[in-house]
Amino acid sequence: MTPLFPLISIPGNQLYLLWTYFSSTTYFFLFTTPKMLSEGQSEPFTVPHFTPDQQRQLKEKTKDIIWPNELEQDNGWDYGAPTWAVKPLLNEWVNEFNWEDTYTEINRWHHYRMKIDGLLMHYIHEPSTHPQAIPLVLLHGWPSTFYEFHHLITPLSQGGVDKQAFHVIVPSLPGFGFSEAPKEKGYGIKRIGKMINDLMVHLGYKNYMYHGSDWGAIIGRHIAVNYTENCKAFHTNMPITLPVLPTPRNILFHPFKVVKFLSSLIVGYDRVYSPGTTSLSKATFANVDRNFEAGYRAIQGTKPYTLAYGLSDSPVGLLAWMLEKYHEWTYHPADIKAKEGLPQTLSSKDFLSQLTLYWMTNTMSSSIRIYYEVLHKNEMVGVVLPRVKIPVAVCAFAHEIMRVPQDWIECGADLQQYNEVDMGGHFPGLELPDVLLNDIQSFGSKMKKRRVL
Repeated sequence: MTPLFPLISIPGNQLYLLWTYFSSTTYFFLFTTPKMLSEGQSEPFTVPHFTPDQQRQLKEKTKDIIWPNELEQDNGWDYGAPTWAVKPLLNEWVNEFNWEDTYTEINRWHHYRMKIDGLLMHYIHEPSTHPQAIPLVLLHGWPSTFYEFHHLITPLSQGGVDKQAFHVIVPSLPGFGFSEAPKEKGYGIKRIGKMINDLMVHLGYKNYMYHGSDWGAIIGRHIAVNYTENCKAFHTNMPITLPVLPTPRNILFHPFKVVKFLSSLIVGYDRVYSPGTTSLSKATFANVDRNFEAGYRAIQGTKPYTLAYGLSDSPVGLLAWMLEKYHEWTYHPADIKAKEGLPQTLSSKDFLSQLTLYWMTNTMSSSIRIYYEVLHKNEMVGVVLPRVKIPVAVCAFAHEIMRVPQDWIECGADLQQYNEVDMGGHFPGLELPDVLLNDIQSFGSKMKKRRVL
């Protein structure tokens, strides 16, 4: 028997023709293997449908629910997500929500996956037709996805009269949504930061502007410090910075701000700064004794595998875990906060689209591991200590989880634009997209006029 294995290349695949002689009979076998991408190479990505099997599985898993025991008295959200808030959203998700509407919307954009650091990273790439467009990367956090920016992508790329246009790139973090999940330890702030910068450079954008929220903001600050040859301007709604400590630099350049901060330690932050400013007690990663809201970070940063069983197999568990954050981290009028689930500024469709992206890709388990990586590598220290020397803009929304005084930001960064908004919270791209859009465009225009970009 004499086997012959001629190889023929065709776009997107490798085609193998196996020609085997056996006695007097000739056999032909035709098969394909997926295209193997090299580092920095990309390929188009097709957003999947929510298949009938997935729909059937979701209905089966929510058919006979064992609801948790709760206290007789309604305590609002003090104990977490109450059943009165979870049940109506679950019913809407299973019986009314149509993923195909979201599918149609997000397929208007060009989706790709690029091999970076051994992983396939999903991203949207919408180049602008405007000759003066600025490359802009938008990076989400947890529990979010690229969909957080779905209201912004088209208007940012189109620009308008006196509105800065952008070449818009929206990646999915490793292990989130359509990005491949890490297969080994170590994908924390530094490693992901390099991946994002590599993505932009591989796309041909040697200089770019960056906007980030949540982990996107934290990773963005790292990029703004360590990749200044490429990242030229940094915009965020969640500034990460130290207080105005009496360091030699602060004493020399910001003596009055130092005195102001030291005074606030005696008389209280709210008396010195604007009411509602985040206190130092909340600037902790996972210490629930000092910050009751840090409980989720504590378990996701220490035992993500154990938590993942309930979030991967139970649609109700996943919905409740996410809903708590979309309630707690968003803006509600004080008189109705304890009585409503999602805020009036965030639609159930947007929340359920985010939820479905996690469920259909089974990525909640991989997404929460970033907390473990960052906590065990103690990476937050390296993020907050250095001063950001490139231009920075902050759009401070009323219920952002990491609000700090403008004084602090000015000492820790080259703050070129600062705006306070009396509404909105941690997900402004979903809550108040027009406000965030205008702020990003305003900062981009300034950077273009000053020839920073």
